Amino acid sequence: MLKSIKRRLQGAVLPAVFLAICAYFAHHAISGSRGTEARAVRMAQIEDARSELRLAEAERDAMDRRVAGLRAEHLDRDMLDERARALLNVVGKDEIVIPYGPNERLF
Repeated sequence: MLKSIKRRLQGAVLPAVFLAICAYFAHHAISGSRGTEARAVRMAQIEDARSELRLAEAERDAMDRRVAGLRAEHLDRDMLDERARALLNVVGKDEIVIPYGPNERLF
């Protein structure tokens, strides 16, 4: 009787070790530092960074368009006049000033 129990236990050791190793690798494949959960977090971070990049590029393009009017080879008199008035904080006698908040940009 004791011998049959011992034989069954010896027969079960190898499959138990194999199952433990498989469970270990399966756990780390899902929730490890390089697992599927970490990959999902990294993909979300990448998408956030890409959207931030798109916003920064749009802002840069808007600045490039504004600066293009002030270049020497293509000087836009209206843009030059606007920037000079903004920097000097002056208006013409016949102009009407409509104030707006700092978060309410016109362009």
